[in-house]
Amino acid sequence: MKTLDFNSMLTDHRNSLKMYALHFTHDADDANDLVQDTMLKAITYYTKFKEGTNIKGWLYVIMKNTFINNYRKFVRMSSFVVKADEISSANLMYSSTRNEAEPKFVMDDLQKALKKLPDTYLVPFTMYFEGYRYYEIAEHLAIPIGTVKTRIHVARQLIKKYLQPYSVGREAFYNN
Repeated sequence: MKTLDFNSMLTDHRNSLKMYALHFTHDADDANDLVQDTMLKAITYYTKFKEGTNIKGWLYVIMKNTFINNYRKFVRMSSFVVKADEISSANLMYSSTRNEAEPKFVMDDLQKALKKLPDTYLVPFTMYFEGYRYYEIAEHLAIPIGTVKTRIHVARQLIKKYLQPYSVGREAFYNN
């Protein structure tokens, strides 16, 4: 098939290609660009077209693949955060990492503070922390409710004392 014959066949299908392109893009300018890209690819690869086959179907496949490839390229490019761009809160999860060191230190210090507690205070405090009620703790340990409340209070005070460095930094933060 001669190039001139092929080009005239392409021109005959231009209107149907534009309608098909509008189906993808929903915009006249973008549809014209897609038709132009499709026709350029068809002309570039006209040797791959087999004479006697459905040229319209062949052009539609080229257009569909061109649209999909352009869309994928657009999605890839729009997902990058450029240094010059202002980083929005939506992009922060892609551009930053969490520092897990500080919470680990706090948890380690809290574990050390709990290990320093005598069992008389640790057991009621732990049970209360796990969700037991005062009367349930009292029944389990066979001690009065007032004693349970006192031991939990003392356990809190001792833990606060052990974790004093954290409260000093916090007070300075809130006072400024």
